[in-house]
Amino acid sequence: MSEVMNMPKQKRFSEMRNGSENFSPVSNSGKPQENKGIVTSENRNANLHPTYYKKEPVGRVVATEKCPNTAQSFSFWTNLDSPVGIGTIVKIESDKIYLDKKNKEFKRTVYGIVTEGISYTDLDSPLNDYISSGYDPVSTHSAQTERPEIRYYTASVLKMEPEEPIQPVPIGNVFLATDECVQKSLRMDSYPNTQIPVGLYINGDNHSPVYLDSNFLLGPEAAHLNVTGVSGLATKTSIIEFLMASITQNYKCNGGVATILFNVKGYDLLFLDQPAENLSAEELKMYKTLNMEVKPFENVKYYAPYRSDGVNLNTRRTNEALVNDVSPLSWGLEEIFDHVQVLLNKDDIDAKADAFLSLLKENIINKEKNPCYCVHKKIKNFNDLEEWFQLVNIQIEGEGEGSEGKTQWKGHATATIRKIYNRLMNIKTRCKGLVTNDSNTQDLPWGKFKDKGVYVVDIAGLIPLAQDLVFTRIVEELKKRLEEKTLGVEKVVVFVDELNKYASSDLGNSYLKQTLLEISERGRYLGLILFSAQQFKSQVHKRIVGNCGTSIYGRMDMDELASQGYSIMPQSIKAELTVLEKGKLLIRHPHFNQYIFVKFPRPPVMTSQEGAKKFPPAQAMGFEDAMVRNFKRLDAKIKANNVKDAIHDVDKEEVIRAFNETERKAKENHLEYFKNRALKQKAVRNTFEETHSPCAGGATIDDWLND
Repeated sequence: MSEVMNMPKQKRFSEMRNGSENFSPVSNSGKPQENKGIVTSENRNANLHPTYYKKEPVGRVVATEKCPNTAQSFSFWTNLDSPVGIGTIVKIESDKIYLDKKNKEFKRTVYGIVTEGISYTDLDSPLNDYISSGYDPVSTHSAQTERPEIRYYTASVLKMEPEEPIQPVPIGNVFLATDECVQKSLRMDSYPNTQIPVGLYINGDNHSPVYLDSNFLLGPEAAHLNVTGVSGLATKTSIIEFLMASITQNYKCNGGVATILFNVKGYDLLFLDQPAENLSAEELKMYKTLNMEVKPFENVKYYAPYRSDGVNLNTRRTNEALVNDVSPLSWGLEEIFDHVQVLLNKDDIDAKADAFLSLLKENIINKEKNPCYCVHKKIKNFNDLEEWFQLVNIQIEGEGEGSEGKTQWKGHATATIRKIYNRLMNIKTRCKGLVTNDSNTQDLPWGKFKDKGVYVVDIAGLIPLAQDLVFTRIVEELKKRLEEKTLGVEKVVVFVDELNKYASSDLGNSYLKQTLLEISERGRYLGLILFSAQQFKSQVHKRIVGNCGTSIYGRMDMDELASQGYSIMPQSIKAELTVLEKGKLLIRHPHFNQYIFVKFPRPPVMTSQEGAKKFPPAQAMGFEDAMVRNFKRLDAKIKANNVKDAIHDVDKEEVIRAFNETERKAKENHLEYFKNRALKQKAVRNTFEETHSPCAGGATIDDWLND
């Protein structure tokens, strides 16, 4: 014992802390104490996983009266060169060894994440340093003794082992987290069969995969995802594309899962079927670490309405190499009437207008003949509806039998009827290209959705009113078919960008906002999952973002972070978010007790910038050339001259109607079906083969050649 007491003070304290064989605690009587509950060299590494000791401790837990440790947070110090920073995951092992109920020894283990860090020296006042430097910051004069400096960190608890009883964090050494520690600290070891890779936790050379739990991302336990961040720098679209690829490659669902994405701006989602270019070696290594393949989506289908001319698709995916994968989206009266409120002004939908719309739905639209209501044939499209309004108008004007005068018709004011007539007929003009007059409609493959299928609806070129209609009608149809189990898959992920526009907290209760609220609150029971993104989360309806089980944050502005919704976020995390680099995100997930920084590679698909350069969109074409391109979209072998001959001098509306019918019904020989079955008005000009055949004009082929 005398050897220990004769040691230098600093060395003696080190021996005591590290449990040296030279040190054994003594009682007041001077006799060695029993080593029960005390760390020694003999029991320090007993029965502990060797992974934990691959690296030396980087710091030590410290607690003072003014800054004590709690069950939720703790403090520790490190050396100046320690690789610890904001967001670092650490592991603490208690110095003491405890006994469980079975008298088995164990150490308490705590996992935490650094949320704050400070550094200071033993200076009482800045004036002391000013004097000791000789009043000159560039002076070669230095103090006689080097001032000690400390790095002091505060961390939040992620997990404790054992979890019961809940106690303050014990004193012990601090280690950097290994892969196994990251798995345990984020509780990812509790869901090995439902892991969806989202990125990597990186600290120095340590690259640990981070997984989301599909049961809490896609249901049934929790659902929905929200991404927020500034435009261009937050990589919101990129993380959505990466997560989609991750779900496609890793999610296991017996009933199948499909994805519908609404492209609301530019080229964002138009190249999901094209491989990524120029991925770096580091990004390829990240894919390997995450056990993911670098490949684009294999089962992608694009949909877009026509432009107002009815023949050119309203999308930027019109390059000759890509346009064949785009299907038109056109709806008629039957498809949109249930959602007509989306297209009408709030001032239009009063009690009287609502009552007349109910009459149309219950007694007129697609109903059997009923002369009492002027229904002499089934009203299936806008052309039929316009004819019906004309018959009603005749009765109102008193020119036909059953007239009730000019003030009412079947109990409805004539002013209300005319207002609804004007609004409904105006839909064809405002949404021209999307809404068709006849019954030749084209839609998503309802009832035939495929597992891992990706369906992109490009509405970037539509006016906001038409965008609202597309979104509302598709989501309502999804809800209906998922409830009836007639969609083809068990779950559907719906991605909506620019949520600030569609579900702003500043606006009233629009029809579209109510639809989004319905998804966020009850969608997971049906298997309808909402993935959304926006720039300002604080300006989105609280119930929509509040029901999202997983939240992701990219680079953000301080103005946004100063809002009430971020009050619980540590100040150091907020500061980090304002300078966050591309590809790095902050994640909150039900299994993670705290916010976690992760880094992810670029998605395995071509970016919008690369795609726009490689596949520039074709210019809008004239009527004949556009029809040639449309026919080639159905069959690349069809000749341009044959198409032009078939539509020469035929009314454009008739050509469009016949083509839409051909696209819906013909499985092969599309041009022949178009000419012989769909087209009611025949072309004036015959084809080259017809006009120059041996029997044309009664001449033989030899006569024609001699001429």
